Amino acid sequence: MLALLGRGLAGPARAGAAALGRAQPGCSPVLQAARGYARPVSKKRKDIPSHLDDLPPTMLKKDYANLPIMNSVDDVVKRLLSLEMASQREKLKVKTQQLVEKVRRSPHDNGSFEVQVAILTAKIRTLEEHLQRHPKDKRNRRFMLMGLDRRRKMLGYLRRVNYSTFENTCKELGIQYSPPQPYSRRLTKRWMVKKALCIKVFQEKQKLQAAERLKKRREWQARARAAREQQKQVQEKQAQEGTPV
Repeated sequence: MLALLGRGLAGPARAGAAALGRAQPGCSPVLQAARGYARPVSKKRKDIPSHLDDLPPTMLKKDYANLPIMNSVDDVVKRLLSLEMASQREKLKVKTQQLVEKVRRSPHDNGSFEVQVAILTAKIRTLEEHLQRHPKDKRNRRFMLMGLDRRRKMLGYLRRVNYSTFENTCKELGIQYSPPQPYSRRLTKRWMVKKALCIKVFQEKQKLQAAERLKKRREWQARARAAREQQKQVQEKQAQEGTPV
């Protein structure tokens, strides 16, 4: 009975497979079934604006911009050496040079705080764009945070030393500086007892050191007094005996 039932079910299955084979020759039933499922919709990536978009594509690369021979070369060569065919690293060099030109003190200034802030700003903006596309990249996120911390320290120094230079640097580079918040600690009973004990230990140590310093000072004064008295006795003895001429 079971064998007859199995043969009865196998017959329609074979007929259906034959019909599918006749409908699309050269295609197996498994592929036909797989094609019936809907394909997953691929998410389109949003176009993230870059700080390198304002660079004109006809601008030459940094290494070839100031060469006098570039005025007489062919247009095809100029196009090959322009930013249109340049990589991301070469574009970053040109953008960094532009930011440095805005804040440098003189044409030969390559190491002032303003120039270092401009170089760090270009790197930080590039890393920010990279992390928007790849948010799980922890290595570059760490580099970006290190650059932000270093730039914040440099801007804080400029703010303390030369406020006008600090304002001009932030304005030219488009940086919004926020001073760090003052350190505040939650007061607890345990912390207050610990602090009181530390202060008491410090005061006792200062007393012991003061006593030791006073003892050493008195010993030094006694030795100095004895040396003066001995020198005075020697001088009196020489005066009594008379020194030879």
